[in-house]
Amino acid sequence: MENLNLNEINFDMFRILLVEYGARVLGAILVLIVGWRIIAMIRRAMTRVMDKREIDPSLKSFLRGLFVNLLRIMLIISILGMVGIEMTSFIAVIGAAGLAIGLALSGTLQNFAGGVIILLLKPFKVGDFVEAQGYAGTVKEIQIFNTILKTIDNKTVIIPNGVLATGSMINFSTEPMRRVDWTFGIAYGDNASKARDLLLDLMKSDERIVAEPEPFVAISALADSSVNFTVRAWVKSADYWTVFFEMNQKVYEAFPQNGLNIPFPQMDVHLSQQK
Repeated sequence: MENLNLNEINFDMFRILLVEYGARVLGAILVLIVGWRIIAMIRRAMTRVMDKREIDPSLKSFLRGLFVNLLRIMLIISILGMVGIEMTSFIAVIGAAGLAIGLALSGTLQNFAGGVIILLLKPFKVGDFVEAQGYAGTVKEIQIFNTILKTIDNKTVIIPNGVLATGSMINFSTEPMRRVDWTFGIAYGDNASKARDLLLDLMKSDERIVAEPEPFVAISALADSSVNFTVRAWVKSADYWTVFFEMNQKVYEAFPQNGLNIPFPQMDVHLSQQK
């Protein structure tokens, strides 16, 4: 008789537990299935968006995995809460651990965030010639934490992405055309019109200098020892330095051949004889 009553009590408890938790478990399973499929749809949508934006493959894989795993963790925590498991303390522990890790790796996380911003917004790309943080060079590699530049004299410069993403930077490769500026001087007494015409002829004779916008030549200053001309011309970005250096040599050779003097700083000293 006692065994029968005990079995009845066990059956009643099982029935109560089944009624109380069965619906929760079934609901949790349903939410898990639906949520997992929604996360898969979000993952595919993220892939399409990042493919269209031509995001770096390594960053694309990392961002997709990070975002999807965060969604899965949130889904699992929600499901555990549905079945009656207390998650408050667990979430508090995770939050405290995340805060401690974030404080310990604050600089590294800043550089990581900067790398993500650079790879997403693309203020520069591999092969661009940039100037930032006091350094100028060609971008050889954009990593998650650092950007590597190769300077003109073949030095390797490693710049943290955090300061690159938040600081000022000059990208010389963004535009296909650049303006080259020179300052040339002639001596006082030389023919200024002749010098101007000669400079214009030198600009127009160089096929690398475009006709539009046309070259500009004008007297810019009456300096202490020279009459200075400002000369401006537009070239393709790849031809900038070649045109700049070669034009300096052309002017240096052409001025004396045409009776124009290239002045140098000088001082006249007058001696008076005292009686």
